[in-house]
Amino acid sequence: MPAPSGQILFDGHDIAHLKGAALRRARGGMQMVFQDPYSSLSPRQTIQAMLDEAIAASGGSDRAERQQRSRELIERVGLSRSVLERNAHHLSGGQRQRVAIARALSVRPSLLICDEPVSALDVSVRAQIVNLLLDLRDEHLAILMIAHDLAVVRLLADHVAVMYLGRLVEVADTHELFERPLHPYTKALIASVPDPSPFVEHDLTSIEGEIPDPAHPPSGCRFRTRCPFQQQRCVEDDPGLRSIEGRHRAACHFAEELSSDGVAMPAATMGQPATDRSERSAAHDRRDRPHASP
Repeated sequence: MPAPSGQILFDGHDIAHLKGAALRRARGGMQMVFQDPYSSLSPRQTIQAMLDEAIAASGGSDRAERQQRSRELIERVGLSRSVLERNAHHLSGGQRQRVAIARALSVRPSLLICDEPVSALDVSVRAQIVNLLLDLRDEHLAILMIAHDLAVVRLLADHVAVMYLGRLVEVADTHELFERPLHPYTKALIASVPDPSPFVEHDLTSIEGEIPDPAHPPSGCRFRTRCPFQQQRCVEDDPGLRSIEGRHRAACHFAEELSSDGVAMPAATMGQPATDRSERSAAHDRRDRPHASP
């Protein structure tokens, strides 16, 4: 499906207009990790065969070379070599997702697209996968994360784009967005996250109303039917995404007024709750990574 407007730039090229060999080369630089590790892997192939196929597609034609590369990949994602001789249905959900990440890494991509990669996993396994993704990010692999879990977003992302009903409503650096959200939808999302710490007062709020039909969105601002700050201007005029301060952009007519009323996100934890704001603001530091038993 062609992009209705704008550009999709990857490595300096607009991939929406690439064709043939140029498109195939661009695809080799980006790989996908899907949400469901139970349906994204073939049940009929061994893990070795799956990795062999991916490595061969990227130019690894020598059998010994492919096997060595497979061993390196499987160990890189924290699994033992014995996994290579097994089929996917013999593995747990966490192991399958690690295999999916290994397969994505097999072609040495510069961009990893992760679609809800931990939402189908148990909490302890989630932490292991998040730590693996953090390690990959620290190795300068770009990761595009699609997620509803704000704790995961805050731990992994350097820059966040919030979407509502198919439109971007706020874009900002992670710390700035969670400490000073400028769009009512972002504020409501953050305020709806429970805080497990007994030392932090936090009043949970919910987003009122029903989600409109995406095929027939409301006029003006798409969030206005559920927004507590709605005014007549919101009905008549689509605010559009605009710069408020530096790289912080929001699609709200009243973003400047709302900026003075910050809503800090509760401790974004998956194993180790932070007890004050200074701890929460260090979410990207290694010591604040989620913990899980092996």
